[in-house]
Amino acid sequence: MRPRGVRSAAGVLCALGLALALTGCGGREGGLKSAGPAPTAVGPVRLWPDLPPATNPPIDYGESDTQRVPGVEVTDNDVHSVDPVAVVRAEVRAHPDTYTGADGLYEETVRAIEACDTAPAACPVLKPYYRDLTGNGRDELIVGIRMPEQQVAVRVYLAENGGLTRIMSTVDQVISVELAGRDLILRVGSAGIPGYEYRTAWTWDEQQGSMLPTRDEIVRVKPPGTGPSTVPAPRLVSPTPTPPDTPAPVPLPPEATQ
Repeated sequence: MRPRGVRSAAGVLCALGLALALTGCGGREGGLKSAGPAPTAVGPVRLWPDLPPATNPPIDYGESDTQRVPGVEVTDNDVHSVDPVAVVRAEVRAHPDTYTGADGLYEETVRAIEACDTAPAACPVLKPYYRDLTGNGRDELIVGIRMPEQQVAVRVYLAENGGLTRIMSTVDQVISVELAGRDLILRVGSAGIPGYEYRTAWTWDEQQGSMLPTRDEIVRVKPPGTGPSTVPAPRLVSPTPTPPDTPAPVPLPPEATQ
């Protein structure tokens, strides 16, 4: 609200030397100046407004199935108390001969998982990481599984009711996995668009009770004409704690390439 008597107070303000943008304030130059005409705001324009809405919408892009891990008990709902290899092994045994979908793994990867106890150096289950991704005040378990052709399966598990529920499972040719607050960000190589990569942010969705790919983008990583993009060996999620409101992603350590 404009204060009353502002015009009658102009002389007093000038005497006090206040830098107000009032015309004739002691004859001094300065104050507010016009930066020129402002561009006209352009709002979104709806195309084909008469097009009727779909009566049978397709499956939601972000839809993700959750699954209880059979035979795994979690003491005090603490994911730190479970063995990640045992968790993956329980899923493998519950879904034998499954090579596609959320449970799909290569046959040679399955054999290597079963042999993790006797051949730990060749175990494809990568170092686990822990982060509260759901905002429930407890850590979730983040597991990576190295597979042929530079592919990595990334799975996230939520401890509840004394057991584990898998709330995310995806497989891709992963460049890196990063954490930004409670987002899990996957950088994936683009075979069809040289010089670019895909970046997908997975975020907990309370309504569906799972991690959903909430943001997806294609990012240029190499100038045109410099040759095809190559996908380096995948890296793991950093264990460095990051507050939930921290926007910057945390780079991953190099030990996962071993």
